[in-house]
Amino acid sequence: MVYDVLTSRKSYTIHPISYILFMTDTEQIFTALGGQFVTPADALAEKLKTIRAIVFDWDGVFNDGIKTEAGSSSFSEVDSMGTNLLRFGLWLHHGGQLPAAAIITGVTNGLADALVRREHFHACYSQAKHKIDVLGHFLAEHNLQPHEVAFFFDDALDLSVADVAGVRIMVRRNANPLFTKYVVQNGLVDYLTGSQSGQFAVREGCELILGLLGQFDTVMAERLRYKPVYDQYYQQRQAVESSYWTVGANGLEQKIR
Repeated sequence: MVYDVLTSRKSYTIHPISYILFMTDTEQIFTALGGQFVTPADALAEKLKTIRAIVFDWDGVFNDGIKTEAGSSSFSEVDSMGTNLLRFGLWLHHGGQLPAAAIITGVTNGLADALVRREHFHACYSQAKHKIDVLGHFLAEHNLQPHEVAFFFDDALDLSVADVAGVRIMVRRNANPLFTKYVVQNGLVDYLTGSQSGQFAVREGCELILGLLGQFDTVMAERLRYKPVYDQYYQQRQAVESSYWTVGANGLEQKIR
């Protein structure tokens, strides 16, 4: 493990045998949770090395998809913390380069906007019925390629993005066994969470990525110390000005807040 965001930071070299044992341990932890590695853990770890952006669906991913009377749906602080730890880990992995982060949802969710605003995600896209078109806008905005995106999803509306994203984390839901079978058989998922929709599956996926990248212990240690490393990341994160978009009759439109 090598990281050099600050010149005062340590460098580590992991022996190949130690790395194999570490990977096996990580795989066993998540398999015991009920997670399914559709892509083998070692191959998934290789794919994760190039990830520079995280994109989340909303309904069924951050929650169980149940709507309030106002038409929105909630999120958990457990999952929110997972997204922040993951962004910090990717920031470390890429030498102080903040990963782009976005939510792409098929409807309008006030709390999705609220999470994006509070956590300083780069963007929130609403009313995206054909999500691949919206993804194209996000990629162009941040000079990214599809293989550099990790995508968290759960349902049919998400498959156009899952078809091209570099890493695909699907949130498990036992109520859709044929859909799950279709996604697995058609190579549209890399990891199927053990946690069910609405049971902190985002946190599981975030910790999985950190574990496979070998960043989890470093992330926790630096978060515990806070300064100087985590504070540097946090200041960079807080400087992000979120943008909000909706797909209307004339295509993608920016919402003014």
